Amino acid sequence: MERRLERDLPDEETTVAAGIGLGRACLANGLSAGITVYLFGELGAGKTTFSRGVLRAFGHEGAVKSPTYTLVEPYEMGDWRVYHFDLYRLGDPEELEFMGVRDYFAPGCLSLVEWPQRGVGILPEPDLEVSLEVSGAGRKIRIGAHSPNGERVLAAAEKLL
Repeated sequence: MERRLERDLPDEETTVAAGIGLGRACLANGLSAGITVYLFGELGAGKTTFSRGVLRAFGHEGAVKSPTYTLVEPYEMGDWRVYHFDLYRLGDPEELEFMGVRDYFAPGCLSLVEWPQRGVGILPEPDLEVSLEVSGAGRKIRIGAHSPNGERVLAAAEKLL
């Protein structure tokens, strides 16, 4: 059975903390094979805020902006590589082929993909899907695992979120 996790995130701080928890679970349990995380949610739902938390778990201390115009923002921290994609402005999934997107989904890499539905047919299947939605003054997060690697990471994340 597919593992799922759901939590209420009352504010921005807890949204970042949830990202930190998932990032730590990736570091501890899933990164050797590489992991792909699809991020779903409307504009302003907290996808980039959550991604900031994931990057903090990897040691990134600088600003994290949504790569809406560049499509991907690479972060290299020691041996770790995190790629933050925002496909909101992608005109055609084929554009991903021209930028060599398959090279980003490799062992030792974490790929966070906002608006993955715009890359259908080109992107690999996700290990995890994260859905964020506005709920009152905060957010609601739902995480589902879609691979054995995703199952391991999510099992570890349950203790950290």
